[in-house]
Amino acid sequence: MSSQDRQVINLDNIPLQQLQAIQEQLSNEIQALTNSFTQLKQAQAKFTDCRASLDSIKPNNQGKSMLIPLTNSLYVQGRLSNPDRVIVDVGTGYYVEKKVADAKEFYQRKTDYIKENLEKLQATIVSKQDSLRTISQVAQSKAMAMRQQQLKEAATGSSTAAEASA
Repeated sequence: MSSQDRQVINLDNIPLQQLQAIQEQLSNEIQALTNSFTQLKQAQAKFTDCRASLDSIKPNNQGKSMLIPLTNSLYVQGRLSNPDRVIVDVGTGYYVEKKVADAKEFYQRKTDYIKENLEKLQATIVSKQDSLRTISQVAQSKAMAMRQQQLKEAATGSSTAAEASA
């Protein structure tokens, strides 16, 4: 949505129930975006770790025993057969053999791409949080105004009923 497509809506003209529905929708969106942000941070950490682990692959380590990470908590023992090439998980179950330098570049590109998306996502989250705060303030002031009106009507109704019975 471009800035020209956006409309300014006067929140004072929106009924309280609709404001509350918008509040709930925004809260759900913020929660979903926050979850996505967390998942992207985890992916970024994974790619950063992968890139860092490539630093331990050196020509003088050929034939040496090492622990190979299968998951974050599961490692198997293996031997480094070719220190010039590694197998890289490129996603969705596909693996590609690459030179170590190319693998480092691949992981750096992935990390940079995620960083850009994290920045955009963070800006979106902040914007939605600001909108939620504004809508919450308007809804709260409308609810208070409605309560005051009800109290005023109740007080007027009580005094009118008392005068009628006298």
